[in-house]
Amino acid sequence: MTTRLSPSAMAAASPPLCLPPLPAVRAPRHRLPPGATDCHCHVFEDPSRYPWGGERSYTPQPADRHAYAQLCRSLGLTRTVQVSASIYGADNRLTLDLIAEWGQERARGVAGIAASTTQADLHALHDGGMRGVRVSTLVKGYGGSDAMAGIAARIQPLGWHLQLHFERAAEIAALEASLMRLPVPLVFDHLGCVRGNEGVDHPGFQAMLRILQRRDDCWVKVSSWYRRSEAGPGHEDMRPLVQALVDVRPDRLVFGTNWPHPALFAPAQVPADADLVDQFCDWVPDVQVRQAILVDNPAQLYGFA
Repeated sequence: MTTRLSPSAMAAASPPLCLPPLPAVRAPRHRLPPGATDCHCHVFEDPSRYPWGGERSYTPQPADRHAYAQLCRSLGLTRTVQVSASIYGADNRLTLDLIAEWGQERARGVAGIAASTTQADLHALHDGGMRGVRVSTLVKGYGGSDAMAGIAARIQPLGWHLQLHFERAAEIAALEASLMRLPVPLVFDHLGCVRGNEGVDHPGFQAMLRILQRRDDCWVKVSSWYRRSEAGPGHEDMRPLVQALVDVRPDRLVFGTNWPHPALFAPAQVPADADLVDQFCDWVPDVQVRQAILVDNPAQLYGFA
C-alpha cells in the first residue's frame, strides 16, 4: 500500500527555506585594504543547472554570483574563497564555474567530496582552484568528523587543508588529540563555533587556542559570529573571543562574510554585511593586524599572489 503525505506533512519533511540575503548593500565605515579577501561565502544559482542534493539541511534562496560581485564592490573585497555549499554535496560545478569566470588570481574554493571522489577528480578540482575540503557535524552533505582521517590522507599530496565545521565547540576538546595528529593543515570555521555565552574559557575554545599555538599550520576563520552571539545587534559577547585569537595567532586568522548567510530562518534576521565589516574592523583596530587577516594570511593559506 502506498502512503501519501498531506501537504502539511510534506512541508514539514522538506528542508526549511532560508531567509534571502538583504537586497541593498551599503559601504562600510571602514575602508578595506587592497587585496582584502572574503574567505567564507557561498553562491546559490538556478537549481535546474546546479541541482541541490536530496540530503540537505536547508533550501536556499537565490544568491547568484552577480549579486555577490555587487556585495564585494560595496564592501571593498577584491578576492574570494568560495566554500561549495553543503546542499551540493560533492557536486562542485558551481564553485568551479565561478572560479573559472573570475580567475584564480581573484577566486579560490573549498570543496565537498564523497567516498566515490577519485584521486583524478581531486587533481581536477585542484586545477580548477580548489584548495581544501570541508567536513561538518552540523549540516548534511559533507561528511562528519569520522571522515577526517580518511580525507586528510587523500588530500595531503595536493597540499590542501581540512576545513572543520562543528555543531558545538565542545567537539574540538573531545577531538583535540586526533586533530593534533592529522597530517594536513586545519582551518576552523566560524571561530570554532563557540557561542558568546560560552566565552573564552570554554573547553572547546581553549582546545582550539592550544592547537593554534602547537601547530603552525592551523587557521581560524573570523566569520559568522552573529549566529553565535547572545548579545543582540552589536554582538559584543563575541568581541573577547576575537581578541583572544588576535592575541594568540594574528598570523593564522582569516576573515569571512558568510554571505548569503544560509540556514537562517524566520524569525531570525539577516545581518547587514557592512555592519559585520565594521564590527570586525572595530574589534581589530590595529591596521597591520587587519592587513594580515584580510590580505596576507589568505594569500598564504589559499595561494593567492
